[in-house]
Amino acid sequence: MENDRQGAFGRHRRKILPFEPGDGPTEEILRAAAREKAAALNQHVLGYGAVAEAEWRRAGIAAPDLPAMRKYRLERIRAQLRRLGYGGVLLYDPVNIRYATDTTNMQVWIAHNPIRYCFVSADGPVVLFDYFSCEHLSDHSGVVDEVRPAVPWLFLYSAGLTEAKVRVWGDGVEDIVREHGRGSRRIAVDRLNHEGVAELARRGIRVFNGEEVMELARAVKSPDEILCMRRSIVSCEAAMAEMEAKLAPGISENELWAELHRGNIARGGEWIETRLLSSGPRTNPWFQECSSRIIEAGDLVAFDTDLIGPYGYCADISRTWLCGDGQPSNEQRDLFRIAAEQIAHNRELMQPGISFRELVERSVVPPGDCFPTRYGVLYHGVGLADEYPTLPHAADWTDETPDGMLEPGMVLCVESYIGRLGGHQGVKIEEQVLITATGNEQLSAYPLDSRLLAD
Repeated sequence: MENDRQGAFGRHRRKILPFEPGDGPTEEILRAAAREKAAALNQHVLGYGAVAEAEWRRAGIAAPDLPAMRKYRLERIRAQLRRLGYGGVLLYDPVNIRYATDTTNMQVWIAHNPIRYCFVSADGPVVLFDYFSCEHLSDHSGVVDEVRPAVPWLFLYSAGLTEAKVRVWGDGVEDIVREHGRGSRRIAVDRLNHEGVAELARRGIRVFNGEEVMELARAVKSPDEILCMRRSIVSCEAAMAEMEAKLAPGISENELWAELHRGNIARGGEWIETRLLSSGPRTNPWFQECSSRIIEAGDLVAFDTDLIGPYGYCADISRTWLCGDGQPSNEQRDLFRIAAEQIAHNRELMQPGISFRELVERSVVPPGDCFPTRYGVLYHGVGLADEYPTLPHAADWTDETPDGMLEPGMVLCVESYIGRLGGHQGVKIEEQVLITATGNEQLSAYPLDSRLLAD
C-alpha cells in the first residue's frame, strides 16, 4: 500500500514540477523567479482597478508621479534626521514605514504585532526588515535598497525566550547602525518596547523620539501627495454616496457602516480607523461607535469616515444626514446650522502664516449649551492618517500646548460637533482642507444634507 501511494505521487509529480528536482533549476533560481512573479503581481503594481480609475478620470485628477513622491518623502525624513543630528531612524509604525518606503504588509495586523521594521539612514540606504518570505513586497518602491529578515521578539513568537531573541534583534540593529549610521550612535525610534530600548542602551546606542522626525516630515505634502489624497477623497465620497443610497428606515447602523467599508475596499482602499457612526439618540453625546440599533425615520445619522483609502491616504470627512423622506424638526435644523456656520467661519481662517494660537483664538466655538459636549479639537493635520498638528479650543489651550504655524502644503481637517448638553441628538461635520500659498482649498466636496440646511 505504501508503494502504491508513492507511485501515485510519482505519476502526478510532473504535473506539479515539470522537471526532475535533481536536473532542474536550483533553489536559488526558483526563489528568484517566484519573487519576480510575485513582485509583478503586487497590488501596488496592478493599480486600483477600472471603477476607481474611471471615477478619477471623471473628476479630472491626474495620476501622481509615485517615484517622485517616494523620493520627496524620503528626503523629508532625511532632512529631519540631519537637523536633529541622528544617524538614522528605526521605524515600526506601519504608517511611518509606508511613508518611508511606500510598501505595505498586513498593515492592521502589523500595527499590534511589531515584527516588521525599517531603518532609514540620514545619508545612506533604506533597509527594510520584513516578515518571512515577503521580499517581493518592496520591489516596486524604488527606494528600498535592501531587504533583511525581521527578528520578532514579541511574546507571541518568543514567549519565555524574549531576552535571547532581543539580543539577536539587537545584533541586527547594531550592525546596520555601524554600517550606515555615519559613525553616530544616536538614532531615532518611533515605537519600541522597553526590552528593545534597554538592549540598544546596553550596546551604547542612544534612542531619541522618532515620532518627532516622522510627524514633522509628514506635515508638508508634495503636489504628488496631494494628487493621491484627492483621489482617495473621490473614492471615499463615491463610497459615501453608495452608503447614503442605502440609508432608509429599518437599516441598522452596522449595515449602513458596512457600505462604506465595501466601497472603500472595492476601490483599492485599505481600512477604516474607527466605527464612528450613530443615529437618533445615540448621536448625543458624540463618540458612540456603530451598533445594531435600527435607524428610524426622522433620525439624524452622523458619522466620521476616518478612511484610509487608495495610496494609503486618509479621507477624514464627517457628515450628518436625515433618515427618511420627511422634513427635519426645528431643533435638528438649528443644530445643523450652528455646525455648518462654525465650519464655514473656521475654514476661512486657515491661511498660510497664521499661528496655531491665533487660529484657535479667532475660531468660532459652540454656544454655551453645546460647549460642554464640544468635539475635542478644532483642527488636526491629516495625511496617511491623522497627523500633526492637533489644535484644541482656545479654552483648552495650556502652557503645554505646542504652537506653530500653518504652511503651504499642510492639510488639516476642521471639525464641529454640535449637541446640547443633555439633548436628544447632535450634528457632526468635518472638512478636509489644503493650505495653499495664497489661502486654502477645501478638498472634501460631498454636499451637506439640503433639508437640514433649509430655513
